Amino acid sequence: MPERRMPRSSSPQLSALRWLLAGTAVLVLAACATRATKSEADLAWRDARQLVLVTTAGWDADSGTLRTYVREGAGWRAQGDAMPVKIGRNGAAWGLGLHPAQSEGPQKQEGDGRSPAGAFAIGEAFGYAARAQTALPYAQMQATSWCMDVVDSPLYNRIVDATAVGDAAVQGSSEPMRLDLRNAGDQRYRNGFVIEHNPQARKGAGSCIFAHLWKAPGEATAGCTAMADVTMQRLYAWLRPDAHPVFVLLPQAEYARLKDSWHLPAL
Repeated sequence: MPERRMPRSSSPQLSALRWLLAGTAVLVLAACATRATKSEADLAWRDARQLVLVTTAGWDADSGTLRTYVREGAGWRAQGDAMPVKIGRNGAAWGLGLHPAQSEGPQKQEGDGRSPAGAFAIGEAFGYAARAQTALPYAQMQATSWCMDVVDSPLYNRIVDATAVGDAAVQGSSEPMRLDLRNAGDQRYRNGFVIEHNPQARKGAGSCIFAHLWKAPGEATAGCTAMADVTMQRLYAWLRPDAHPVFVLLPQAEYARLKDSWHLPAL
């Protein structure tokens, strides 16, 4: 039997259909490219040029690894060695920061012993001395300085001075900022900086989250990120407000899930 061939057609209708399909393909590709670009543009930390990254083994791990990165073009370049840190004694939980709300996984609550996971702005540095070698805005803590962890206080999640707000306003706070004066020379807050979790001060969502010195290597925190003095001094010298630094803390599984959409570096 002779081979049958489909007849060639040069009808105007078929030509128009081919052009329509080709144009649709181009539009689809353009839309995909636009979505990829838009996802980065939508990130609240899109202007960040410094990244402090902490990853942990899982939600309940109280230890992590801290790495630092600088922005190069559209990507990140590692800068400096990875260093050990300790986080909340009960691990981590989703906090409130620059990142979109996350429904899967534990959610940070006041007093839960977990460090907030997510992406956060870095606020002012603080410490015991009058000055510190850092470009971050710096505040010396006084015997009258407190961070308000009282959920119903109008000063919730703020560092205040009792001489300014009154002694009655700080009643009930369990977060004195001069630990050395109240706890046998405790050096944890000798140097630190604010991790801007829950900046809107949502009641009960967690307060007074800092990066600070650890009391002893291997000792977990109530919800902060603690590190060796050498690590803190390196961050103090490195962080620059004009680089819009961002602090990211994620368990490894969440890091793998969000790395691309959050435009994070490969570990």
